[in-house]
Amino acid sequence: MQPRETLTAAGRTGTHPAMDAARFAGLSRDIMAAMNTVIDGKEEAVALALTVLLARGHLLLEDVPGVGKTLLAKTLARTMDCSVSRIQFTPDLLPSDITGVSIYNQSAQSFEFRPGAVFANLVIGDEINRASAKTQSALLECMEEHQVTVDGTSYRLQEPFMVIATQNPIEMEGTYPLPEAQRDRFMARISMGYPDTAAELAMLETHQSTNPLDAVAAVASSADVAAMLEVVAATHVSAAVKDYTVALGQATRTSTALRLGASPRALLQLLRAAKAAAALAGRDFVLPDDIRELAEPVLAHRLIVERKAASLGTTAAGVIADALARLPVPATAAQNGSPVTARTNSAYRGR
Repeated sequence: MQPRETLTAAGRTGTHPAMDAARFAGLSRDIMAAMNTVIDGKEEAVALALTVLLARGHLLLEDVPGVGKTLLAKTLARTMDCSVSRIQFTPDLLPSDITGVSIYNQSAQSFEFRPGAVFANLVIGDEINRASAKTQSALLECMEEHQVTVDGTSYRLQEPFMVIATQNPIEMEGTYPLPEAQRDRFMARISMGYPDTAAELAMLETHQSTNPLDAVAAVASSADVAAMLEVVAATHVSAAVKDYTVALGQATRTSTALRLGASPRALLQLLRAAKAAAALAGRDFVLPDDIRELAEPVLAHRLIVERKAASLGTTAAGVIADALARLPVPATAAQNGSPVTARTNSAYRGR
């Protein structure tokens, strides 16, 4: 029997006034500026986090403890006037803690659904790989279909909806590797890395007496974010860029160094991320440069390297770099032999 569809009040979406380029650029700058006041020396990570949000994707932050993964997620949430929830993943966390549960109401003599922590615009999953595979799988439907099904009834999640999950390297104590299906639902993965000397000194100076996160105020409303999403969705993608994206995906699938290449979902998300990057760059069209710049953060965490190749030092990032080096860039983007020229090439605005 097919589950009934129940549209919660928070799940209803309406039309939003069209946002012009100046307003989009201004809000983007304000969000990144607010985040950079808290996250020292990580401008690229901040920009990629916003790119994933505007591409309607989910973000995976992977690195050792203490480098600011959760802080980045919290800061992004603070810049928007949207509902936020946080889930601390532990080995004893249950799927119903995430999705919600039906509870019998004796006075009404009926079951009532109590929403779980996933019913928010932005869900922060801290140390996601400390929970069991059964609990992790509770996020699969949420992340892909933006809904939760409990006892045969489907409940729509709020829009916009984004999961930002942090995880520690799998070599660390008490961690479980994310299943392939779970990793494939994350649009991009960021490895924060340690800050440079100047950024670390600035952090020691500013984070001692006060928490910079307390000073971050929302600079965009939920309606603003929804309008920004529509701007990104309207960004043009030429046939040449689509061909280039598919060729990259096929190159990973035929690589002898990989046991698992890029999925069709991965290519869809790569193109969506490229559209967001183009909009943030002030363009209404995507260039091959956007695909090249986002290929590693969007594809690398989905690829599985063959054991023999891995023992010889081959990495997923290396395979992607090799594929990009071999693939011919569409001729209109490569004219004059300069990728900078490609950024102003009007051919990609075409039909």
